[in-house]
Amino acid sequence: MSKPLRIALAGLGTVGGGVVRLIETNAALIERRAGRAIEIVAISARDRSKDRGVDLSPYRWEDDMTAFATDPGIDVVVELVGGSDGPALTLARRALAQGKALVTANKAMIAHHGIELATAAEAAGVALKFEAAVAGGVPVIKGLREGAAANAILRVYGILNGTCNYILSTMEDTGADFAAVLAEAQAKGYAEADPSFDIDGVDAAHKLAILASVAFGTTIDFAPVEITGIRRVLAADIAQADALGYYIRLIGMAETEQAADGTTRLFQRVHPHLVPRDHPLAHVDGATNAVVAEGNFSGRLLFQGAGAGDGPTASAVVADLIDIARGDAKGPGAAPFSIPVAALETLAPADSGPRMGRAYLRFTVADRPGVLAEITAAMRDAGVSIESLIQKGRAGAGGTDTVLVAMVTHEGPESAIAKALRLLHGSPSLTEPPLVMHILSD
Repeated sequence: MSKPLRIALAGLGTVGGGVVRLIETNAALIERRAGRAIEIVAISARDRSKDRGVDLSPYRWEDDMTAFATDPGIDVVVELVGGSDGPALTLARRALAQGKALVTANKAMIAHHGIELATAAEAAGVALKFEAAVAGGVPVIKGLREGAAANAILRVYGILNGTCNYILSTMEDTGADFAAVLAEAQAKGYAEADPSFDIDGVDAAHKLAILASVAFGTTIDFAPVEITGIRRVLAADIAQADALGYYIRLIGMAETEQAADGTTRLFQRVHPHLVPRDHPLAHVDGATNAVVAEGNFSGRLLFQGAGAGDGPTASAVVADLIDIARGDAKGPGAAPFSIPVAALETLAPADSGPRMGRAYLRFTVADRPGVLAEITAAMRDAGVSIESLIQKGRAGAGGTDTVLVAMVTHEGPESAIAKALRLLHGSPSLTEPPLVMHILSD
């Protein structure tokens, strides 16, 4: 067999510890499948004394992880530090500049700097691999780059954040409201002490931007992603969706569209959706991730599995290392984003206004005469056709009675809903901003 692939591991958190355990446990299997051994030769993390539940004594410790970039005894740098900038980006840039292959699970860094890093990797003739950056252990990047390579991808969408999916599915099961379930998720370690990155949709948006680039052969463009999180979803919304035959899921969706001027544009949005019960994503529960890709010849492809955790994410990291050990990361098919950076298209963002669909709208309003008429008049004047409407009372803060008014619209342009909300903006009848959730269509 060939000489071992020598790797350095930067970052020894949950995933880093998992990578060490996986390589040690499955060393013989990995060697057979890769055609050579994969050996950890150096490690680095912020705290050398921390107990990580794995014996690190066989490996050389490096206080300055950027030294990995110039070490001639290292073939691949594995970056598991995290963060879009700072030490992780510095390490990535230096490693590629020095001709080291790079494997990372850092979705924020790839979403913000992936094109720069891919350009550097192509110039150096080395691999940049990031399977673990999207959907943990689910091989969706490989599936799109390789398994669906002959297809034009029409749309890619899915459940991209396990924390949000755990919260929403637990709200379904228990009837509890968002704050209580979030606290439970934090107590169990499913949510961070500051969960904003997850529950506000940013984590899912990073993953979506990466998926869109791989699926459509476009440059990554994170800035235009429309992002709405789940912190305003109520138990009443969950119950109402259930009564209508839907489950609520945070969905990241990307597709290309033809604009009125004939140009192709890229639509990207992370938003809570009502998902029909017969759709595959409706029954994805807990911290599971699932991605649907629609190919013009393959049809609907579903990738589903654990979206986080030491084992699943480490599995994706080591799978990338095996590809590099085999030599799969060289040659015409080795471009990090499926095709060379120079051939990636740069598409302008699509306008969501002309998009046709149905939506669920929920208003929290003062319980007094005329409010419902005000809302329906705004819908009429904006050209929104109402399919169904439900009014439900609840006790408001300070003893003030408020009412939840929920409606489902007939199919129509999103611009009409936006106009109706503008007409209602500033109305004293509304005690908080309306919540809009689109209904996922096949």
